[in-house]
Amino acid sequence: MDALPLVALVAVSAAVAGVARRTPVPAPLLLVAAGLLASYLPGVPAYTLDAHIVLPLLLPPLLYTAAVDSSYLDLRANLRPVALLSVGYVLFATVAVGWLAYRLVPDLPLTAALVLGAVVAPPDAVTAAAIARRVGLPARVTTILQGESLVNDATAITAFRVALAAAVGEGMSWGAGIGEFLLASFGGIAVGLLLMVPLHWLRTHLKEALLQNTLSLLIPFVAYAAAERVHASGVLAVVVVALYLGHRSWQVDFATRLQEAAVWKMVAFVLESAVFALIGLQLPLVLRGLGSYGVAEALGYAVLVFLAVVVVRFVWVYPATYLPPRLSRRIREREGTPSAASTLIVAWAGMRGVVSLAIAFSIPLVTHDGEEFPARNLVLFLTFTTVIGTLVVQGLSLPLLVRVLKLPGRNARTETLAEAQAQSEASAAADARLEELLADPRNALPDPLTERLRAVMERRRNAVWERLGSPNPLTGESADDTYRRLARNVIATERDVFVKLRDERRIDDEMLRALLRRLDLEEAAAYRESDGD
Repeated sequence: MDALPLVALVAVSAAVAGVARRTPVPAPLLLVAAGLLASYLPGVPAYTLDAHIVLPLLLPPLLYTAAVDSSYLDLRANLRPVALLSVGYVLFATVAVGWLAYRLVPDLPLTAALVLGAVVAPPDAVTAAAIARRVGLPARVTTILQGESLVNDATAITAFRVALAAAVGEGMSWGAGIGEFLLASFGGIAVGLLLMVPLHWLRTHLKEALLQNTLSLLIPFVAYAAAERVHASGVLAVVVVALYLGHRSWQVDFATRLQEAAVWKMVAFVLESAVFALIGLQLPLVLRGLGSYGVAEALGYAVLVFLAVVVVRFVWVYPATYLPPRLSRRIREREGTPSAASTLIVAWAGMRGVVSLAIAFSIPLVTHDGEEFPARNLVLFLTFTTVIGTLVVQGLSLPLLVRVLKLPGRNARTETLAEAQAQSEASAAADARLEELLADPRNALPDPLTERLRAVMERRRNAVWERLGSPNPLTGESADDTYRRLARNVIATERDVFVKLRDERRIDDEMLRALLRRLDLEEAAAYRESDGD
């Protein structure tokens, strides 16, 4: 098997994503555009999205990294709107979009139309997270969108299986369909609940960060495979496990957390980049399969289906947002009434992604009767154009819409103040504990080391407050920024000396690595990079 196409895909998509980080264009859109262009370049191989690869191999780690960084407490506080979107909306969209496609597209059977509805129903987890990070949505809106996208794939995959069974002639009844949905949903949650505690115990009892991070990489695949083995939802199993592990990540030692953050950041970057590039690369394959449908005719249907997808989300979101508070005083008192601007953002942020395409490509070529699956190629084309349309139209316009609506983003000063107050309380407790420890003769230290401990704690206490102070009039930096810049410069000077000593053969490479690691840890403590860098 030639590995060069796979290596080229990863390398080029990572390069394009790197370029996107320096432009105002969201990375998913630039990657899809690059894939579309590359698909017609001579020499570019045909990359096919295989559901047997995407769903068990790409979806679990992408879901895991999104869920482990989500807040369990925030999701629990917004469980009602998240459930209405991730379950209620997906089922409604499956039926509504399917029925509209059946009415709008001539010769499209109702069973095939419902399959299409299930395929295009779920907004994409990766897209939602990427766009939300880029445009700086309010915290509650981000939580709702991310929570929806984490769970809705399970609903859509189950709805797809039911619709597909009807389309290929398995004759699944409504009762059997509801039973499969309940098995997938509650079974996936149950598998996640069964796995999360043993996996967390194993993580906390492994003594080496390397082994702990190896386990971390295996966890999403284990959870997904275990759930799918019993015909439950692997998506829900992964999400449940990831939310639990993320909520209890403080119980893992610091070396594991530092390594894990770096490892998963790289994994997510590579997979997200490759996935969006793969979406664009499907264009020639989809067009070749149109067969008897002309491109112009198919594009006309594509516009109608895209509009149906957009309108159906608005039809669901507004009643689901405003009716419950009107009907329930308890909901109104607990959640308040959402603003018109935030509701519009939730309704508009319905970008589809790779899961829709992967599910569509899993539609069989023939039914159980040996006949060709009705309008399979058209369903693939309409799925592809819906994904591209939502990514381009909604993805490009969402940042502009946020700016026009002047949605209040995160208040940096308020968050810094809360951080400073939390650090102050923690430092007071640490001061008291240090004095208690130093009072014990067994913990006697020379005065310089004692003062160093106190200085480190004082530095931690003051660092956050310094960010609230007036900036340096010459550099625009806060005192904390200046401290970190100077610390990095001093450490860089030490590093240069160590390298020079190695080059002069006064120390060996093993000693150099030990000295550099010590400096790296000190630099990490002195300087914390922002998430967007």
